[in-house]
Amino acid sequence: MKNELTIPEAQKQVDEWIKTVGVRYFSELTNMAVLTEEVGELARIIARRYGDQSFKKSDEEYNLADEMADVLWVLICLANQTGVDLNEAFQKNMEKKTKRDSDRHKNNEKLQY
Repeated sequence: MKNELTIPEAQKQVDEWIKTVGVRYFSELTNMAVLTEEVGELARIIARRYGDQSFKKSDEEYNLADEMADVLWVLICLANQTGVDLNEAFQKNMEKKTKRDSDRHKNNEKLQY
């Protein structure tokens, strides 16, 4: 059975790892650059797997799930070091989207089949 993890637990686990194995957090600016790099690696896989580009020999080492986890890891690092509670932020963001978009997507002709 898979180990289920809440967002607060993930934030705590990353923080503990950083402090025991990673020595310290990279600066926020460095982590922003790393996040951008990781999103680019994820985009590369998506473009080749679901888009029109083909894989190159060097692309074979990339794993979609692993790249998503890399993005999540760095995002959690940034949240931890800037004092953002991702659980609370996510819940507020869902409420905002639900209120703002309650009819927007239903009325979008581009989304109708």
